[in-house]
Amino acid sequence: MDQGVGELDEAWLRARFAQPRAFEPVTTGDGLLFREYESLRPAAVLVPVVSDGGDLTVLFTRRTDHLHDHAGQISFPGGRAEPHEESAAQTALRETEEEIGLIADRVEILGNLSEYVTVTGYRVTPVVGLVRPPLELKPDEFEVAEIFEVPLRFLLDPANHQRNSVMHLGRRRHYYAMPYGSYYIWGATAGMLMNFYSFLSA
Repeated sequence: MDQGVGELDEAWLRARFAQPRAFEPVTTGDGLLFREYESLRPAAVLVPVVSDGGDLTVLFTRRTDHLHDHAGQISFPGGRAEPHEESAAQTALRETEEEIGLIADRVEILGNLSEYVTVTGYRVTPVVGLVRPPLELKPDEFEVAEIFEVPLRFLLDPANHQRNSVMHLGRRRHYYAMPYGSYYIWGATAGMLMNFYSFLSA
């Protein structure tokens, strides 16, 4: 993306979603290396883009260290879909309110990104939402250790994108990372951010 663009404001972001665009996701995750598609469980996360009148930021959570899945990792708020939910947005908004206390009325849904398949057996739909302060967040202390924001401009700068690999269960897995200060954003969260970057750059 051309970092010479002006402010990354909400009008710019809305316009990117309002215009039909063809784009290739950078990654769909590598969960299908270990599971059949039919066995995957649907889930959704909210990609909360915060607009406070200046450049946009993206809100993240750091998960608590005692959780069974992804302990201590940087995540978007979200989780598995309930049978009665009719859309990924419903799931993402419900889970977000449960995890960090951000109510649906504060979120303007802009659209969905490409599905991402995790090694833990979920097919995750990232839902992009525009959020305006004041947020009045109330994190679930069992699940969420910290809430923080990263400038969208930083996340869209290719200089901050890393691609690494690791051996896992006898297979080589590639993953993306976007370190920001003391926060190591990687794995599924970074993969979804790469697809967000691809969408906005198309």
